[in-house]
Amino acid sequence: MQLTPLIAVHMTAAIAAVAIGPIALWARRGHASRQPHSQRPRLHRAAGYAWVALMLVTALSAIFISDPAVPNIAGFSAIHLLIPVVLFSLFLAFRQLLRGNVNGHRKTMVSLYVSACLIAGAFTLMPGRFLGHMLWSHWLGLV
Repeated sequence: MQLTPLIAVHMTAAIAAVAIGPIALWARRGHASRQPHSQRPRLHRAAGYAWVALMLVTALSAIFISDPAVPNIAGFSAIHLLIPVVLFSLFLAFRQLLRGNVNGHRKTMVSLYVSACLIAGAFTLMPGRFLGHMLWSHWLGLV
């Protein structure tokens, strides 16, 4: 597999989502009633919308990425199962907000960040994966 424009878009959006996610999660910590003039809720909303947009780009671009070296069905491998999980989780998180379920929204977003960004991101750094191969072989020269 080589670095195509599609993979570059996917990878850039994913890395940016990993970086922006903690800002969105941190910015909402605390109580707005104790911080009436705080910018943190605005920061939370701005970083949250940016993170959601990046996750949508990451998930939707993944639809068109396939590696024939990985076992797949019609070009879709097991990692592609994250696409509907991400899309459904984002839908669920916004639905929870619309219904006033802030706690459910928070839990959904935290679990989505952990599963789709941290855990899936860690798997992409394995030596046999494209990004892992670039990291360990080309950039660090370890493998």
